[in-house]
Amino acid sequence: MHQLTRQFIDNQWVESAGRRRLAVTDPYRQETFAEVTAGDPADVDAAVTAARRALPAWQALGGTRRAAYLSAFAEALAARRDELMRLSSRNNGKALAEAGVDLDDAIACYRYYAARAADLEARQGRRVDHGAEGIRAQVYEDPVGVVGLITPWNFPLVTSAWKIAPALAAGCTIVFKPSEVTPLPEQALAEIAAASDLPAGVLNLVHGDGDGIGAPLTVHPGVDKLSFTGSNAVGEKVMRAAAEGVRNISLELGGKSPILVLDDADVERAADWVMAGIYFNSGQVCSATSRLIVHEALAESLYAALGERLDAIRLGDPLADETDMGPMTSSRQREAVERYLAVAGEEGLVAVRDARHRRLPARGEFVAPTLYRDVPVESRLWREEIFGPVLCGRSVSSDEAAIELANASPFGLAATVIAGDVERARRVGRALRAGSIWVNSEQLVLPEAGWGGFGISGIGRELGPWGLAEYLEVKHLIGPAD
Repeated sequence: MHQLTRQFIDNQWVESAGRRRLAVTDPYRQETFAEVTAGDPADVDAAVTAARRALPAWQALGGTRRAAYLSAFAEALAARRDELMRLSSRNNGKALAEAGVDLDDAIACYRYYAARAADLEARQGRRVDHGAEGIRAQVYEDPVGVVGLITPWNFPLVTSAWKIAPALAAGCTIVFKPSEVTPLPEQALAEIAAASDLPAGVLNLVHGDGDGIGAPLTVHPGVDKLSFTGSNAVGEKVMRAAAEGVRNISLELGGKSPILVLDDADVERAADWVMAGIYFNSGQVCSATSRLIVHEALAESLYAALGERLDAIRLGDPLADETDMGPMTSSRQREAVERYLAVAGEEGLVAVRDARHRRLPARGEFVAPTLYRDVPVESRLWREEIFGPVLCGRSVSSDEAAIELANASPFGLAATVIAGDVERARRVGRALRAGSIWVNSEQLVLPEAGWGGFGISGIGRELGPWGLAEYLEVKHLIGPAD
């Protein structure tokens, strides 16, 4: 059994005073294959102290030199690509191809913010246009300070890259808590930092669960900003903790995203995009388009096409090349999805394909892909985030009805619009309340494009220049021109 028994604090592998161990489970083999010695509040305090001590020198280093470290992170991840893909598949349960997407997106993110760090240095002290004679106004952008980063288990490497890369580019120092469910891929980040000459205290990683590490980190007075990705319930707790001291916060929370199929869409292409939007990573995606809104003229043919594709999905060992869908990441998540399937039975939902009627592999935390049609808007499955391979559909008679139904949700993270007429699809997309909207496309996420939601899907943005801005404070110097 591989054991992780130390935290990474101030560029040292530190023995934790905590004696509690957290099991790391392979969700396909259903066995513990690693243990993490959980940290405690004393470890959080040591990590924050180290980050605070490292902050002035890291900020003074300048964006160009910080860019070199970010580029080195990207290259180190790329050099370990095959190893980390297999580790992610085993720890998370995702198919190898999906693990490759996670890793490649993370590498692209570090490279993107390496360039942005250099840009940041070049624009420091730029002048502000104004009409006041004899006055010079200049703009500087300083790092927010010490940031506490908390990431989820569904895409470990990419969700951490979305936070770590812009924070380091901005000149912030970091205390990072990965999910206790999938700590192994992100352990590689501490290993890369340890093997490099990254200044001590710039990146600190502390393992543990929400009670042992997450809560002490969110209330620590030495943390200037909190960035959290995860459930709405935990996000609200983080927000309340940040209120004391009026600290900066970014939240990327849940979604119940719609996918709209208009009446001029090509059914076969639409079916492929619908499948990619909900069944990727076993549906464990915050932006999963789990509400299908289809024009009534195409409903029957689309459901038939989706049913054929669902029957063809191969469930199995995520490390096997022939596997299309691996298990859920944990028994806890499998049980949560199964509770929704039970609710569907109680509500009498009409299944095009029902997970409970499909033969599953002999082992593994599997939930078969499921599709319900004509789901009432009052249904819990239509309204609530399931975070599993469950798609709910409804038919509409017009674009206006599709838009109204799509927007009738407190969530607003993402959406997809599929139509034969691309301009029509763009017009419909423009009317939707969501942070990312794909038009005739699968869910392509670009480092250059912002990520974040409307409504209860979160606060702030990740990726693009907006992601960097989340870790910067704007400072103006105004005075005589001479």
